[in-house]
Amino acid sequence: MNKIDLTKLQNPVKSELASFNIFFKEQLTSEKKILDYALRFILSQKGKKIRPLLVLLSAKVNGKLQDRTYRGASLVELLHTATLVHDDVVDEAEKRRGFPSLNKIWGNKISVLVGDFLLSKGLLIAVENDDYDFLKTITNTVKRMSEGELLQIYKAKKLDIEEETYFKIISDKTASLLSTCCEIGACSTTTDVEKITALKNYGEYLGIAFQIKDDILDFVGKTKIFGKIQGGDIKSIYGLFIFFSFLFF
Repeated sequence: MNKIDLTKLQNPVKSELASFNIFFKEQLTSEKKILDYALRFILSQKGKKIRPLLVLLSAKVNGKLQDRTYRGASLVELLHTATLVHDDVVDEAEKRRGFPSLNKIWGNKISVLVGDFLLSKGLLIAVENDDYDFLKTITNTVKRMSEGELLQIYKAKKLDIEEETYFKIISDKTASLLSTCCEIGACSTTTDVEKITALKNYGEYLGIAFQIKDDILDFVGKTKIFGKIQGGDIKSIYGLFIFFSFLFF
């Protein structure tokens, strides 16, 4: 399995992505020193920004990008970053993208509060600009992501996870946000319900496919290439289910 060439995906919105990066950086500032230090640290860990990219591409396929498009892209990236910060606390992770995790440096309490700040910042961007349709969409996404995480934890303890539940978990945990990215991007440049729905569904299927491949890479991927510690997920009951699923389903 080869890594996706992000450059090819970024080319159609290369200049717009550069504008987004500037806009996003402006959102991650604070007058509170310790918070500002933490936000700068997060910015230094340059991610792939797949989610904002999906927003921009979904917007451009329907028309010219608007200021609203950049706000939507920032909203989903802030939500995504907040979940990563909180996940590291829950998982007691010591590294993120090759760097020490936020909780490793500042501790769990500050990390949770930073995650809360990121989420609230995204919501404020939408509220202050009357992007209430974005709020409705993102609120449902947070609900689905939380339910997916809880279902995974519950089923792992019950030891009775099945194929249908696996797809429910990855749909809510991963696909919901990618679906939201495509929906918000489309909403920022068109009011055509058919086009918006089509892109929303595309994001959902993309997210499911992405998570399945990510789970497979836990068993066959090379850490040096993909950045995943081989066998990391299989340590959990959830991971064991995935392993036997790919063998027998």
